[in-house]
Amino acid sequence: MITESTKKALTFRGKTIEDLKALDVREFAKYLKSRQRRSVLRQFQKIEDFVNRAKKKAEKNKLIRTHERALIIVPQMVGMKISVYSGKEFIPFEVTIQMLGHRFGEFSATRTKVKHSTAGIGATKGSKAKAKK
Repeated sequence: MITESTKKALTFRGKTIEDLKALDVREFAKYLKSRQRRSVLRQFQKIEDFVNRAKKKAEKNKLIRTHERALIIVPQMVGMKISVYSGKEFIPFEVTIQMLGHRFGEFSATRTKVKHSTAGIGATKGSKAKAKK
């Protein structure tokens, strides 16, 4: 039987989620790897605007939908349900602490697995003689 005290608390680079949520976006960037850090520092205003819009929509119980696949996930987004556009449809996912530092596009696949079935009309020599309609 696992008790509360023996459970391992989820952390990111040694910081708890409460500590991370208290940080500014630029301060959080210090805990990221270099590629993500550079991206966050360049577009911190865009990330902050998205977080503010998302919080307003969450208060009104509206869906948070976006086409922004390149945004880095920051601690203020943890717990939100976000739908990211895949090019065809919006794919929903819930942000967890393990997703910090990743991009939205990583959780919204643009390609699906091909489902092969029988050959279509005109695809083989035998099916060319059949009527197309």
